[in-house]
Amino acid sequence: MTETFTITIDESQNNDRIDKVLSTQHDDWSRSQVQQWIKEGQVLVNGETIKPNYKCSTGDSITVTIPEPEILDVLPEEMNLDIYFEDSDVIVVNKPRGMVVHPAVGHYTGTLVNGLMAHCKDLSGINGVMRPGIVHRIDKDTSGLLMIAKNDFAHERLVNQLVEKTVTRKYQAIVHGVIPHDVGTIDAPIGRDKKERQSMTVTDENSRHAVTHFRVIERYQDFTHVECQLETGRTHQIRVHMKYIGYPLAGDPKYGPRKTLDINGQALHAGVLGFIHPRTEEYLEFQAPIPPEFERVLMRIKNH
Repeated sequence: MTETFTITIDESQNNDRIDKVLSTQHDDWSRSQVQQWIKEGQVLVNGETIKPNYKCSTGDSITVTIPEPEILDVLPEEMNLDIYFEDSDVIVVNKPRGMVVHPAVGHYTGTLVNGLMAHCKDLSGINGVMRPGIVHRIDKDTSGLLMIAKNDFAHERLVNQLVEKTVTRKYQAIVHGVIPHDVGTIDAPIGRDKKERQSMTVTDENSRHAVTHFRVIERYQDFTHVECQLETGRTHQIRVHMKYIGYPLAGDPKYGPRKTLDINGQALHAGVLGFIHPRTEEYLEFQAPIPPEFERVLMRIKNH
C-alpha cells in the first residue's frame, strides 16, 4: 500500500535543499532515496514536480508519495531465540549483540525477523514485508530486549505507548571518562549530521526532541558504568547524547574515540523493558542481564 506524507516548510528550513530537508523527516529516508523519489515524480512542491536541487521556501507544501515496497522473499530461518515472554499478542526477545533486527540492504539473512518468521507465523503487517512485527529497534551491536507485535491490534497499541513515552527502556553502557555527578538528564535535539549523513548529531536544525536520563552505576580509572533511560527514542540516541556531554560509549566505531576498548562495537545493552500489555492492560517489565562480552569488559577495566 502506498503512503502519502505532507510537510510544510518552516522558517528554519527556508533555502535548504529539499533532499536535505526530507532526509531528516524520517529515520529511514536517506538523501539518495529522496533524490530517487524526486526523479520519479513522487515528491511534489505545491502540487508541482521539482528537481533534486530545489531549494525550499517558507510555506512550501511538500507531498511525498512512498511507493509500495518491492516484494522480497524474507525467508524463515531456524534460530535459538532467547524469548522472555510470549502470548497471542506479544513476544519479548533478548537480541544478541551482532544481530541485525530486520532485513535491509546487505542483510537479508540472519536477522531477528528471519528467526521470528521461523518461530511463529503470526506477526503484525503494519511495517510491511521487511519488518513484520517490529515495533522498535536497537542497533546491530547493541544487545537486549525488544517487544514484537504478533498482530496489528497489538502493534498499534505498543507504538502508541512509545509515542506517549510510557514504555520503560533502560540501557547499561560503559563510557569513556569519569562522570562526576551521580545522575543527570540530557535534553538535546537530534538530527542528521550535515557532514556525515549516516550519522546523527545534536543540532537545532531539522532535528527532533530527544531526552535521555542517566545514573552512574560505578566509576573506574578511565571509564564509567552507567544506566541510561530513554524518554524518547531517536536513532542512536544514547550514543549521540553521551558523546555530546563528553562521555562517548566505549567501543563505539561511529561516535567514540579511535583509541577505545577492543570490544568490536559499542558497549550498550538494553537491559530493562516495561510496557502495558495491549490486550490485558497489565504492566509487564522484563530484565535481561548484561551479556558475557559486556561482563568481560567490565572485569577488564576493574582490574586495570
